[in-house]
Amino acid sequence: MKGILGRKKGMTEVFTSDGKLIPVTVIEVEDNVVSQIKTKDTDGYDAIQLATVEKKDHRSNKPQKGHLKKANTTPKRFLKEIRGVDVSNYTLGDTLKVDAFEAGEMVDVTGTSKGKGFQGVIKRHNQHRGPMSHGSQYHRGVGSMGTLLPMRVLPGKKLPGHMGNEKVTIQNLEVISVDLENNVILIKGSVPGPKNSLVLVRTAIKTGDNKKEPVELIVYEEGKSSEEVVEETMETIEEELAEAETEEASQETEKTAE
Repeated sequence: MKGILGRKKGMTEVFTSDGKLIPVTVIEVEDNVVSQIKTKDTDGYDAIQLATVEKKDHRSNKPQKGHLKKANTTPKRFLKEIRGVDVSNYTLGDTLKVDAFEAGEMVDVTGTSKGKGFQGVIKRHNQHRGPMSHGSQYHRGVGSMGTLLPMRVLPGKKLPGHMGNEKVTIQNLEVISVDLENNVILIKGSVPGPKNSLVLVRTAIKTGDNKKEPVELIVYEEGKSSEEVVEETMETIEEELAEAETEEASQETEKTAE
């Protein structure tokens, strides 16, 4: 188990060398400092605390400064605890970078979903509306509020209320690429939260350390447009197909000669 804190910057898409399009979420990772190490002997469980994103010194109080001073680091905006890690692999003050993960690894991403405010049951619980004509007098209501026998609303009834702005975890997402130069991780699919929101990326609980074969991505060279890159890729594919056809023809010729 390992994890790192980052910020969701938005979504984009990348292309593989065989022409497939993959939608990815871009997560920017600033240096994560190990600000505290908890063990079973001192705290009853094993965990590490990560701190990231610089904060102005005058915005921190003395307890916060003293806590981070033990790790020999400056005040940080976000602190997050990760359980289940092997604490023997970490020391106080260690710095974790974006290369903590590799392409092909499976991860779980936790974040705070977008807040939608007060919403009705159709949007909040995906219920269907009633007929809109012929005097039904029931359009976007909540449905039957109580059966005949109990004569009351049963616990768990789906009603209008506050939607979103809650902790959400999406499991088993694949790391497509790790960009050390720009300090970003590209993760296949969507992750919870708005842009610039804090997310926690950690090893997938269900799949563990299982890895997929890393995909080969198209690298855009400086000074070349996307159209030029696509044309070159198509030419390469056509050449490979032509070579394959030539090999098949030669094999058929050899069989005929025999």
